[in-house]
Amino acid sequence: MPLKPQPFNDGIVAIYGISSTADPGEAPVDKLTFKESLRFNRRTVGVQRQYLAMQVNARIDYLLRCPYRRDVSTFDVAIPTLDGQQYRITAVQVPEDIQPPVMDLTLEKLEAYYGLS
Repeated sequence: MPLKPQPFNDGIVAIYGISSTADPGEAPVDKLTFKESLRFNRRTVGVQRQYLAMQVNARIDYLLRCPYRRDVSTFDVAIPTLDGQQYRITAVQVPEDIQPPVMDLTLEKLEAYYGLS
């Protein structure tokens, strides 16, 4: 079966890690630390995926397909150019039949924003 080519022409998403910037002995202060920017293709959130999220009291605000990067995880925060808001990455899935290798990022909007470092 031939591999499907994948365009990434819907925008750019900035990926940030969360790190503590507090001095020793001080209360921890979490800040976002830039990792990289990736182009993305916005995907449709299917009905089944939406209902599964609602069953565990979660929501899916965006589903973005990006080039695969090993260091992107559910511990990271994404800021897409779609609206510039901060989103928690709740899932990273890697489909196998796409060329070049890609990952699907499931995003949930954060209620409280992190500061940028």
